Amino acid sequence: MENLNDLVAFMAVARERNFTRAAVQLGVSQSALSRTVRALEERMGLPLLMRTTRSVSLTDAGERLVSTIEPRLTEIGSELESLRALADRPAGTVRITTTDYDANTLIWPRVQPLLRRYPELKIEIISDYGLSDIVANRYDIGVRLGDEVAKDMIAAPIAPPMTMAIVGSPKYLKSHPAPKKPQDLTLHNCINLRLPTRDALLPWELKKGKRQVRVRVDGQLVFNSIYPILEAALSGYGLGYVPKDMAAPHVAARRLAWVLEDWFPTFVGLHVYYPSRRKSSRAVELVVEALKQGYPRRAS
Repeated sequence: MENLNDLVAFMAVARERNFTRAAVQLGVSQSALSRTVRALEERMGLPLLMRTTRSVSLTDAGERLVSTIEPRLTEIGSELESLRALADRPAGTVRITTTDYDANTLIWPRVQPLLRRYPELKIEIISDYGLSDIVANRYDIGVRLGDEVAKDMIAAPIAPPMTMAIVGSPKYLKSHPAPKKPQDLTLHNCINLRLPTRDALLPWELKKGKRQVRVRVDGQLVFNSIYPILEAALSGYGLGYVPKDMAAPHVAARRLAWVLEDWFPTFVGLHVYYPSRRKSSRAVELVVEALKQGYPRRAS
């Protein structure tokens, strides 16, 4: 194997039929190239080239060596090119942890073009309200609200600030007068969200001006996902605490109504994040860029 470079040098001379041009192609001096080929001939015990002051030609042994190794060197070169291309072509599985709402409304629409463009790319989207540790659970990317991202992560905004809203159906509000202040929520049938990591119900965070309150509500229903909360509210089973964008179409269609609208809180928008100490694959880089590019940053 230590003679492979000598064979490459010999092949360059055989193709060019000229030591000067071959030396330029290989980036070596003509004298060094001549010594390399001569050393190869001495090891093989056969002359491979016939040299004159005007030309270089192949001996029978040289012709045979060329016909033997040229296709193999071409094959090796092609395979090396394929491997280099692989480094730039996204392949493998990218695992993302997020919530179902974020997966449906943001992540899935933005990664679809990548899946069509790169058939060797696989994306695994795991819905999880437990704020999983992406390192411990071997995720490549996380998508969460900005204030939920650990400080040692690389993070970038991918969505505008998120406003949460309280909604109820006209049917429910007809028999249960709308609350006037946050404390009145304790008198209502409220639909709760359970957080798996804390094994606790999510308190409803509300804000009006500089006033902030956290209300622990109660009711007949508890879910571990935001979508059933919206459906239960639409069906008149109580008040729900959901992203405002999610409920807005139903409010516009008068299937739901805002409750305590002047107390709706706004949180830092969604961020994509990943470990700062981990070198990302090309596939991960492309997914991150797709998520970031979907969020047009407005000039201030």
